[in-house]
Amino acid sequence: MIRKFDSENFKWDGVDTLVYKQDGSPFKDVTRQVLYDGAYDIPCQFRYFECLPGGYSTLEYHEHTHMVMIGRGKGQLLLGDEIYDVAQGDFIEIPGNTIHQFRANKGDYIGFFCLVNKDRDKVKLLTDEQMETLRQKPKIKEFLEGLRVHGHRFDWPDYLVFASYRGD
Repeated sequence: MIRKFDSENFKWDGVDTLVYKQDGSPFKDVTRQVLYDGAYDIPCQFRYFECLPGGYSTLEYHEHTHMVMIGRGKGQLLLGDEIYDVAQGDFIEIPGNTIHQFRANKGDYIGFFCLVNKDRDKVKLLTDEQMETLRQKPKIKEFLEGLRVHGHRFDWPDYLVFASYRGD
């Protein structure tokens, strides 16, 4: 299999550009492309996610480890209880049960490749207690309070109402 890359549009031949998630979790302006969906003796999924300028992935954690490489642009990564600047070429290990979220800088895309096992556990959203623990660190509080959904500020008490509305 060879999937030819279109560098102008950052897409691959024969690969659909999909909505990031369809589970109702909060994110902004993120797409996903599944480049490899497991076969033969390699039971993994190799995906490409892209956040538009100002976009972000879901703030989440899960039991499985995954490996990420930034393929385009730059932004920030909340990983555990630290915030890192990340840019094209950076390689990141996200250990199991580690809180994480990617954000594109305003004016910049952030695109990243992600390798995970095909069979894996489901994503978990943060509890009120986990959010309060994170908010004790000023840099993380500032990072979290910058969260916007569909152009509106989305503060964490609102997020918890959103999550409970979904039945989480």
